[in-house]
Amino acid sequence: MIVFGTDGWRGIIARDFTFENVQLVALATAQYAFKLNDKKPSVVIGYDARFLSKEFAQEAACVMASKGVIVHITDGISSTPQVSFATKQKKATLGVVITASHNPAEYNGYKLKGSMGGPAFPEQVTALEKELAAIEKKRPVIKFKTFDEYLKDKTIRLFGAKESYLRYLKRKIDIKAIQKANLKVLYDPMYGAGIHTIKELLPKADEIHAEYNPSFGEIDHPEPMAEYLPVLMEKVREGKYDVGIATDGDADRLGAVDEAGNFVDSHKVFMLLMKYLYEDKKKRGAVAKTVALTSMVNKYCEKQGIKLHELPIGFKYVSKLMATEKILIGGEESGGLGTIVHIPERDGLFNAMLLLEMMVTRKKSLKQLVDELDAEFGAHRYRRRDVRMTEKAKQDILKACAKKPKQLGRHKVTSIDLRDGYKFFVDKGWLLIRASGTEPLLRYYAEADSMTKVNELLEEGLKLK
Repeated sequence: MIVFGTDGWRGIIARDFTFENVQLVALATAQYAFKLNDKKPSVVIGYDARFLSKEFAQEAACVMASKGVIVHITDGISSTPQVSFATKQKKATLGVVITASHNPAEYNGYKLKGSMGGPAFPEQVTALEKELAAIEKKRPVIKFKTFDEYLKDKTIRLFGAKESYLRYLKRKIDIKAIQKANLKVLYDPMYGAGIHTIKELLPKADEIHAEYNPSFGEIDHPEPMAEYLPVLMEKVREGKYDVGIATDGDADRLGAVDEAGNFVDSHKVFMLLMKYLYEDKKKRGAVAKTVALTSMVNKYCEKQGIKLHELPIGFKYVSKLMATEKILIGGEESGGLGTIVHIPERDGLFNAMLLLEMMVTRKKSLKQLVDELDAEFGAHRYRRRDVRMTEKAKQDILKACAKKPKQLGRHKVTSIDLRDGYKFFVDKGWLLIRASGTEPLLRYYAEADSMTKVNELLEEGLKLK
């Protein structure tokens, strides 16, 4: 059974993610597109730098074209934000990205995008899954012509996603000011869809892991978290760079490294961009955060009188809110966030440029900006642990969480949030335990006023059985 998780359908290539299964999902997408637009539906399709992504994308395009859907497919590797932008720009019915985002190299995936330029809303995904469930029962043989034949009759149309996206980015971000400041920037696209882009924005920037490598080389997960960025941190220190930036496999998430080679986690990046939008750019709107994001957001919103929405994990919940309400900034702890100055989508490269613009505007280094957060809000330390385990072990731990323990070691549990998983609050800290929606593992998240307490909370969480 094909299931869409937190952010699309993902599976191991050749085992779950097969051409036959992609055909079924593409057929469901075509049928759903006709329900949204019964006269002339169109779908934008893009693909990342993973093994067979191009071929999977073309297969999906042929299936949709065979059912009468007009397909706009990228002429090369494209990031998720580029596809979302193109979906809105072309006024397409839906968008599709063949990507497994930050998952290991053996995975590929299928993300669904809405016409507004962001992740499909939860109810849209549910509607697609309903179409898919009916198709899976019958598992029909789907007949279609070759990709070139559809190109010839213009049912499938090639287009360049990167060019118009970069022109748009340059209109939204003061790239000239960033270039003029002569910041020494090192970019790590982690062998993902961000390759071949930075030089078109910052010609003097240096790169690592910037060539096509669908195995991701020595990178276990193309996810911009500290444990996967040791090379970037080391090279920033050695090369005396002003900043290091990293994007994940489909370039919708951002990781940052300061001039001392310290990883700046996504919580701090969110805080910095929120403050920059509100204080410097004078933008206004509510704030949306998922349950795993820092409590600094709560403190800032309370201080400024900003309305705050707390949501389950998954940017699709944030995106829906951004499409229906004026949202200043919205995001999650994994490095994905959207802002009022962009489409309702996560965008690692756009947010990286916004962060550089903030450094230039405030004339401060990234480390200085981060130190100011500690001065304003007190220490907020954070760590996440992902633990692979059997389904039985996972269920045993979740059952233990459901018993609502009153203590986590020496820390008294003051309250519990059940919005997504189990979030246990203690004095000046919290622990969240939830099952991943994209991989067979449990995620443990902790934030507190010291790394000692963070590690204690994580260890106590791991003991629950």
